Amino acid sequence: MLLPTYQEAETAGRVVEEFREAGFDDVLVIDGGSTDDTRTIAREAGARVAVQSGEGKGQAIREAVADHVDRPYVLLADADCTYQVSDAGAMLEPLFDGEADHVIGDRYGDIHEDAMTRFNDVGNSIFNWLFRLIHGEDYADILSGYRAFTVSSFRRLRLRADGFGIETEMAVECARRGLSVTVVPITYLPRPDGSSTNLHPLRDGWIIFAALYRKAKTANPLFYFGSVGVLVGLVGVVLELYVAYDWFVRRISHEVIALAGGVSIVLGIQLLVFAALSDLIVTLHEELLDRIDGLEEGVGPVDAERGDERLFDSRRDDEGRHETADSARSETGSTGDGHEETSRSER
Repeated sequence: MLLPTYQEAETAGRVVEEFREAGFDDVLVIDGGSTDDTRTIAREAGARVAVQSGEGKGQAIREAVADHVDRPYVLLADADCTYQVSDAGAMLEPLFDGEADHVIGDRYGDIHEDAMTRFNDVGNSIFNWLFRLIHGEDYADILSGYRAFTVSSFRRLRLRADGFGIETEMAVECARRGLSVTVVPITYLPRPDGSSTNLHPLRDGWIIFAALYRKAKTANPLFYFGSVGVLVGLVGVVLELYVAYDWFVRRISHEVIALAGGVSIVLGIQLLVFAALSDLIVTLHEELLDRIDGLEEGVGPVDAERGDERLFDSRRDDEGRHETADSARSETGSTGDGHEETSRSER
């Protein structure tokens, strides 16, 4: 059980106790340098406490899995009493049954009133829609903090986000690497009175959007470059329409604006072409990787070793044949020289 914390003295102890009572014998609290009593309270409640070396939720999760987790499965949650321990079984079951590598708890399955502000709700909906548009996968709630995953699958993810962008990166990497993902409806509760959130909607919303868009560069370059191309091209079209209107209606010319509009249109077209070519390259690259994976699955380690042995034997046989041929040629040459000398002596 992994609980990233920062200034969660009001709720951390209660969360640790609930999971301990539910049978989780290894509850790890990775703390981001809280100045309140978060670590002391969590330790007294029975948690194993570690202090992260960096900053941010994302860095805490990466460090915890890399340095402090020695179990094959991890259940991840926030230590703010918004998630219920009663959902833990449903979250872990797909992992135990081998049906999934990664499980996401869908907060919209049973979201309580006042658990999420209207602003955050709209932002979540936009990010989920963008994720479906870019990656073609529907994970229902990519920003959920209640997750379960196998350690082996987590180590396959290329994660760099230090803050709240970590959930977005995990979802993107799961889709990009073809991991099996299961979505489980969960209950989402409002934070208890007296506790404060570490989420800053505008700042963290921008971080999440940047992470989602940045990941699209390699996951879906057609969207990444194409969206910019369309936007730049539309700006050029608007400028040209303005120039045309002023010329035909008022007989006023705008040479500079017309030039800028033309450049924008050309640049937009070039970006669209580049987007199509990039998408083609990524598609071919993925097909090549799939073929390589298929070959690796079709040829096991023993077969590969036997293949290497057969190759070595083949090369050794070839060298033997070459040596035999060279010896035969040498003997033939010596015999020929002997016959020539005998003939001369007879003559």
